Amino acid sequence: MKAFSTTAATSTNAANAANAATSVAPAVGRVLLATIFIFSAIGKMAAPEATIGYIQSAGLPFATLGLVVAIALELGGGALLALGIKARAVAALLAGFSIVTGLAFHGAIGDQNQLIHLLKNFAMAGGLLQVVAFGAGAWSVDQWLARPAARRFA
Repeated sequence: MKAFSTTAATSTNAANAANAATSVAPAVGRVLLATIFIFSAIGKMAAPEATIGYIQSAGLPFATLGLVVAIALELGGGALLALGIKARAVAALLAGFSIVTGLAFHGAIGDQNQLIHLLKNFAMAGGLLQVVAFGAGAWSVDQWLARPAARRFA
């Protein structure tokens, strides 16, 4: 059996870092993650009474306030995530939101549909935590702002 080569690991790490610095994959991932939040906010804005009723049916207080907060988080957070603005903080907030709302609204895991929705929320949180861990990527406002000013406008 061949011993682990630190030279091979170093060159692989360097190749991965170079790819991460130019890859469009994180931007595509952010947009895909953001889409569900933006569409959900639009749905809530289109039918606020239905959303308030759903929040009340879960036994949560302050349903109207909950609606406003949810729309702000989903629409604002989704847009910021898609553009890669403060992506790590926004992704952390949306991951927490996904877990809390999953538990609050999809906790009846004996119902397969509710279980799938809960697991979907957890999977979204997992994807968002990847953004928290690794950042917005090359194609983001965060990365653009991190460049020296001379290179931003060159």
